[in-house]
Amino acid sequence: MTETLLKAEKLKNFINGNWIDVNESTAVINPANGKTVVDVPLSGSEDVNTAVKAAKTAQKEWALVPAPQRAEVLFRVGSIMKERKERLSQLLTMENGKVIEEARGEVQEGIDMAFYMAGEGRRMFGQTTPAELKDKFAMSQRCPVGVVGIITPWNFPIAIATWKSFPAIVSGNAVVWKPATETPIMAFELAKIFEEAGLPKGVVNVVFGKGSAVGDAMVNHDDIRVISFTGSNDTGRSIASKCGEQLKKVSLEMGGKNAVIVMDDADLNLAVEGILWSAFGTSGQRCTACSRVIVHEDVKERLEERLLVEMEKLTIGDGLDESIKVGPIINNAGLEKIKKYIQIGKDEGAKMLAGGYVMDEGDHAKGHYFAPTLFTDATAEMRISQEEIFGPVVSLVPVKSFEEAIEVNNGVEFGLSSSIFTGDVNRVFKAQRDLDTGIVYVNAGTTGAEIHLPFGGTKGTGNGHRDSGVQALDVFTEWKAVYVDFSGKLQRAQIDVE
Repeated sequence: MTETLLKAEKLKNFINGNWIDVNESTAVINPANGKTVVDVPLSGSEDVNTAVKAAKTAQKEWALVPAPQRAEVLFRVGSIMKERKERLSQLLTMENGKVIEEARGEVQEGIDMAFYMAGEGRRMFGQTTPAELKDKFAMSQRCPVGVVGIITPWNFPIAIATWKSFPAIVSGNAVVWKPATETPIMAFELAKIFEEAGLPKGVVNVVFGKGSAVGDAMVNHDDIRVISFTGSNDTGRSIASKCGEQLKKVSLEMGGKNAVIVMDDADLNLAVEGILWSAFGTSGQRCTACSRVIVHEDVKERLEERLLVEMEKLTIGDGLDESIKVGPIINNAGLEKIKKYIQIGKDEGAKMLAGGYVMDEGDHAKGHYFAPTLFTDATAEMRISQEEIFGPVVSLVPVKSFEEAIEVNNGVEFGLSSSIFTGDVNRVFKAQRDLDTGIVYVNAGTTGAEIHLPFGGTKGTGNGHRDSGVQALDVFTEWKAVYVDFSGKLQRAQIDVE
């Protein structure tokens, strides 16, 4: 099936419209079965230099193309993605492991983003404002930054890439893109779609390789003026520091320690559905995954019972099987990290009700699988309640009141997503005001962001910028103020005002 879908044994870089081979490579492993899907190049700084040079040249011409015409390319990109949705989804599952229905959802997100950002080609509004002097006109406009670098993670290999590349392209920039080496196929396929859609050579360049080689070269390159990064907090802090020294614009989207709040008046059946989807979808490998359930003590035992019943029904295995609901962990390092936190939770005194082990027998023997895990009686201060685990592990933290629930939710270093289940409209409005996260859900889980709203968070989750929504344009544009004086004489602002 892999050969039929991919038709390649080794990927190539896409630079200046050309497919370029690189000598060194590494295998891309399907985490569901341990099989090699394809080999991916391990590029170096010289490949980055070549890509940036091509991007810099192409960007000068691309910026002169009217934005509505730039948008037409994105409309074509979206149409091609729509035609190839099922093929792209199956390839995504092969390289990433997420179940096929989630892969289809992710590809659809990229399609939606293409059409949404194409629409922005006719809505890249500036402002006009009254001037303070006679016979003078004042306005502002968005301008492209130049060459932008995007560094994308393995857990959403096409959705996050479209959040970043599409607004950059429609704004008149050129892109150098480093995808994750674990999941490079979506980048390879999207580059082919850009080519087919008629994007001029050099406007998008894909350089495969490790962060320590390709990523560092991009961050330190003088001609890349924006870095948009999604990944770990440690790497994000390092990138921010280096970009700060260069006065380079940087957009960071990093970790989360997201909570579902279940109040005493909640619809518990609905809450269970939301928790299961948020905690175990993508095997918990989402920055928006629910890893804490802050539950009112009056309903804690009933919620536990219902969660345990429904967790027993979860099917775990190869995501290409339509009946599977939970796929594998991306690699062995991911498994080891989860195992470490299971032991931490036990040592801290949390009670484990289900899961807590690697699934390595029978149909699961060749993949990277971890049993969905439920802790209870965790406290807000425990490490399993504070630190990002990135796996199918969720902890119940009991509280006595709505006010305590808000305090516990906000008492972590991250601020990406939060959720509350309640039937009290007053609590709903207080929660959306007081929850210190960039995304708030009411009577839904912590996952499911839509592309027309800004995506990102507060505190340790990021540095204030947003992916997706019209706000994504702010990352890839600079504001220019323009004054046109048609008085025929020198007029001095703030001085020659009558």
